[in-house]
Amino acid sequence: MTEPYQNKQLQLQQQQQPRSHQVVKAATAATAGGSLLVLSGLTLAGTVIALTLATPLLVIFSPVLVPAAITIFLLGSGFLASGGFGVAAISVLSWIYRYVTGKHPPGADQLDHARTKLASKAREMKDRAEQFGQQNISASQAS
Repeated sequence: MTEPYQNKQLQLQQQQQPRSHQVVKAATAATAGGSLLVLSGLTLAGTVIALTLATPLLVIFSPVLVPAAITIFLLGSGFLASGGFGVAAISVLSWIYRYVTGKHPPGADQLDHARTKLASKAREMKDRAEQFGQQNISASQAS
């Protein structure tokens, strides 16, 4: 219900503005757009010229540049992975600390549920093993 009202207000504001303001807005937009378009063209031309000039150098120095680029990539990847693993380790240690101190971090309920389920299964397997052992003892004594 407010959209048609807002649209009418916007139309009234545009109609109330003098024609000179609208012309200035259009001229400013055209100037800014044109300037950006010219800048984009100059950037493209500069890139093409730089690539044309750099291609022979890249071909000449490629036996050095390719291994150097591979080395830099591997070093960067290693540092990035190391940092990521460090952040993950700090996050996990922080979660464990909050869990141990009783601050109830996210996922603690699921962990408690899994622990109780695992403990009940372990008790069940222990009882079965005891029963199996007693059956084997009684079977060996009978024979």
